[in-house]
Amino acid sequence: MAKEKKLVEAITSMNEDFAQWYTDVVKKAELCDYTSVKGFMAIKPYGYAIWENIQHELDRRFKATGVQNVAMPMFIPESLLDKEKDHVEGFAPEVAWVTHGGLTELPERMCVRPTSETLFCDFYSRDIHSYRDLPRVYNQWCSVVRWEKETRPFLRTREFLWQEGHTAHATAEEAEERTIQMLNVYADFCEEILAIPVLKGVKTDKEKFAGAVSTYTIEALMHDGKALQSGTSHNFGDGFAKAFDVTFADKDNKIKHVYQTSWGMTTRIIGALIMVHGDDSGLVLPPRIAPTQVTVIPIAAHKEGVMDKAYALKEELAKNFRTTIDDSDKGPGFKFAEAEMRGIPVRIEVGPKDIEAGQAVIVRRDTREKITVSFEELSAKVGEILETMQKEMLERARAHRDAHTYTATNYEEFKDILANKPGFVKAMWCGDRACEDKVKEELSATSRCMPFEQEELSDVCVCCGKKAKKMVVWGKAY
Repeated sequence: MAKEKKLVEAITSMNEDFAQWYTDVVKKAELCDYTSVKGFMAIKPYGYAIWENIQHELDRRFKATGVQNVAMPMFIPESLLDKEKDHVEGFAPEVAWVTHGGLTELPERMCVRPTSETLFCDFYSRDIHSYRDLPRVYNQWCSVVRWEKETRPFLRTREFLWQEGHTAHATAEEAEERTIQMLNVYADFCEEILAIPVLKGVKTDKEKFAGAVSTYTIEALMHDGKALQSGTSHNFGDGFAKAFDVTFADKDNKIKHVYQTSWGMTTRIIGALIMVHGDDSGLVLPPRIAPTQVTVIPIAAHKEGVMDKAYALKEELAKNFRTTIDDSDKGPGFKFAEAEMRGIPVRIEVGPKDIEAGQAVIVRRDTREKITVSFEELSAKVGEILETMQKEMLERARAHRDAHTYTATNYEEFKDILANKPGFVKAMWCGDRACEDKVKEELSATSRCMPFEQEELSDVCVCCGKKAKKMVVWGKAY
């Protein structure tokens, strides 16, 4: 990763320098840190706790659709990688190679998995024999290595954590159904748990996964108007199956190739959480994903009865919410700032006057709203506030995205928007790769997706003026 600054004392304003604001938040909230291995990050406990919650929620949703978890090797022999030509060409620039085992040179070099299609295909070629073995709906949680030139914590690192699903089916229709099903799982997860609204669509041939028949994507818009590909689901058809001879005997006793899918979401989604919801005070975490949903902060902790009451409140709240107490010897102001930096959705303030009045103060992280509530009603009110906060965070993120989504019907308008109005741009496209390349070269923007919900903005391509085929959402991206 780029050389870091010293541990930040204060957060750079996002309006002043969004990139530095992002780095400051990652560091100050103690999500991850740099390491001696360039481009590789150490994920710290708080950052990993967010990932664990993501894992838990996704894994539960996967298993509800019949997915089973497995584990595959991290090394791929070169001859195995070379079996699918388009696939290996797509990953060749990013592959890390192992040439020695101990002091002995290997007879064949092996790559550290950049993704595991070839491993699963090799496995399926021996594991699948009959239509009775299908479908195979497997997933693994692991890390992969891609030798990125430019890196940034969570968003683009040389090693990252992810899940990768790999399925095999008897028919093309079943494979397509699974591909769309998993994309919908990702979209629902992002909106319901992360409070991140997403666009669903299909990638152009230029942007699709190497070796795929089609790639479906969910695209999110960050606070600075840049897009972030947040999850993808690929339909491989029978191309990989033919390359790796993955066959089965069907009910009619004929030998046929399987149809495959692959789908994944990575730790870059933590970067999306930061950039969609964060503010100049740090993280703002949606309650359903926050490692700590409620923190109790005693005021004038040295006074009699304050700590006892704070611990009692913490114990009561912990029955229903992920709750902590800040019983350190730091001052209240520092504790408030730290809770805000870490994005804890709700903090509870309790001091001598509160105890005397039989009440506590609830403070929302997102709006800073303060509400005084009796001790008896505290737990119920916290639950109500967390649900309201989750809903309103999604609504605000959607309103921000919609306010930064523009329409262009000619090239000059398209060019002006991309230069001066960060966000998504909807425009018609003829389907010609040359137009897509021109947009990237001249305007530094890419096609994000062809949305499932198509609109006919005009009948001509925004780039060349020829007859349009699809409406595309364009943007500058991470």
